[in-house]
Amino acid sequence: MTTIQSADDLRAALRAAPGPDEIATRGAAERNGELTKPPGALGRLEDLAIWYAGWRGDPRPEITAPQVIVFAGNHGVTARGVSAFPSAVTAQMVANFDAGGAAINQLARLAGARMDVHALSLDRPTEDFTAAPAMDEAGVVEALRTGWEAVDPAADLLVVGEMGIGNTTAAAALAHALYGGAAEDWVGRGTGVDDAGLALKAQVVTEGVARHGGAGDGLETLRRLGGREIAAMAGAIARARAERVPVILDGFICCAAAACLAETAPGALDHCVAGHVSAEAGHAALLERLGKAPLLSLGMRLGEGSGAALAIQVLKGAVACHSGMATFAEAGVSGG
Repeated sequence: MTTIQSADDLRAALRAAPGPDEIATRGAAERNGELTKPPGALGRLEDLAIWYAGWRGDPRPEITAPQVIVFAGNHGVTARGVSAFPSAVTAQMVANFDAGGAAINQLARLAGARMDVHALSLDRPTEDFTAAPAMDEAGVVEALRTGWEAVDPAADLLVVGEMGIGNTTAAAALAHALYGGAAEDWVGRGTGVDDAGLALKAQVVTEGVARHGGAGDGLETLRRLGGREIAAMAGAIARARAERVPVILDGFICCAAAACLAETAPGALDHCVAGHVSAEAGHAALLERLGKAPLLSLGMRLGEGSGAALAIQVLKGAVACHSGMATFAEAGVSGG
């Protein structure tokens, strides 16, 4: 499927998406057992390499064409005062991405990744989800489709990031609606709100979930409480699943997008690993719900895909060791 025309198309694509190649997975596991190292000596790197090999259908893979995509959107809920910065900053940061001046530009370049930026109707924020659904059906499908079509099928690894003032509030609302608890469990300081701002975010999330929570599956929850950039991330992650492109998840907002897929179709995130755990309050709990152990824990909370882009280096290291090391037989080393 080269594009999607409805949310049901995305649901169908997730249900029909292929799993990892079992022959490649077995071949990678066998090769791992023959490499010149004690069993398990590379720890989690060994599991990562085998996981990656299965999704790429190659028992001895390489990572040569990673793609980083940053989506940007504006949120009507910012009118409630939930962010320390005005919505105008979203467009200003998009210009910074385009000029190569943001952290994600440096990390993508370091990883040898192609980087693309998609701004989604920044002059037209979503609705304030405390008063109405954030997006209508046509709006969420347009955003999902933008994400779906942004993925290069020739990529062999994907990172999706975001920029959107107010989007930690939307992400917290999604997590609260999908996984329960109290709003206070999911809200964090985002761009740096003070204690009063944190309390306001919790109130806004509570109001939004009271209005829209329990309305359907993950995609319907995304329509009601999310944002265009969050929907685009979900669309891109889903396309990667359909194309067997492994994904490194970024921070709280990216994982909220991913959670909407996880709550729509079983196994929707089997092709994903968590790049890092951020300093945003709800991220660790969200990763636990998703069953994803982070590769890095560096206190980052920037978004943009930055933590996941940095984790590309870890996955590249895992794959390089797996595919480049000699076996005991090749090296003439005893003990294999």
